[in-house]
Amino acid sequence: MTERSLHKHRLTRRACVVGASMALAVGLVAGPVQAQEKFPSKPIQVVTHAGAGGGTDVSVRMMLLQARSALKQDLVVLSKTGGNGAVSINFLESQPADGYTILAITPSHLATIAQGKVKVKFEDLVGIARMTDDPQYLMIKKGKYASAKAMIEAAQKGKLKVAGTQVGGVDHIAIASFAKKVKGGFQFDYVPYKGGAHIATALIGGDVDVGVVNYSEAEAQVQAGEIEPILSLTMKRKDITPNTAAAGELGIPVKMSTVRGVVALKGTPQDRVDVLEKALMGSMKDSVFQTYLKSVGLGPDSVVGAKEWQAQMKDLYEETQAQLKELGFIK
Repeated sequence: MTERSLHKHRLTRRACVVGASMALAVGLVAGPVQAQEKFPSKPIQVVTHAGAGGGTDVSVRMMLLQARSALKQDLVVLSKTGGNGAVSINFLESQPADGYTILAITPSHLATIAQGKVKVKFEDLVGIARMTDDPQYLMIKKGKYASAKAMIEAAQKGKLKVAGTQVGGVDHIAIASFAKKVKGGFQFDYVPYKGGAHIATALIGGDVDVGVVNYSEAEAQVQAGEIEPILSLTMKRKDITPNTAAAGELGIPVKMSTVRGVVALKGTPQDRVDVLEKALMGSMKDSVFQTYLKSVGLGPDSVVGAKEWQAQMKDLYEETQAQLKELGFIK
């Protein structure tokens, strides 16, 4: 090889080495930058199990009004109906645990999980924030019982006919939990109806003795003096019904609510969960969402962050699981 050729060969090798070193350096720099990509960098899917116009659907859409500007990204509501929440749970499970798909859940989802109808376990859900906390009330035809104690005494003398929504659903679980925790317990016959309006009609007509209803579902009939809430299944009285006793006042430790909140899938990076919690909490503390809560008979205490929401979900799930076993839905 000539001197000129040797020199050219050395230059070519040096160029290759320098080029490779630069490429490696660029790769090392680009890696952390990509890993630290700001979240969110694309739209987020918010999955519900409810059809358009349902309570969960409306709550979600109201929550997202201010969250879009806070996150500087679109939040797209996806309705995945069917199977008492099973379809929506399965969809969440099919997506990456990256914070770009979150799920709005209700007690129906917890009952579905407790019955093993989906692969997802309760431990696979990570709470982000609670939207609503709508306690269950025991309601009666106006004047049927003088007090909650009188109602319980009547129940212990003979089976009450109790109206609620679907068999094995939140209302059924609520009355089962209450009946078990009353000292001495009592038996009841459960009669399922399509919704709160139908339950109120059954109470007014005398077809049932007691109805398990959210206050917002029967407010019109309560205001008209046709039915009345005789007991809230809470530990303390609610501001919206200051004259109605709470189960806790009678020494009955029962807390049953129709709750709606948002969860992510286990494995979602904690920093992304934190970003979502901050944005959603800020949106729900805004006057627009607070006005919405007031319009459906709920207060500011409906909204809580991840820690309290996770704890409530756990308590509700365990109570749901226990009562479904008692009712024979879980072996």
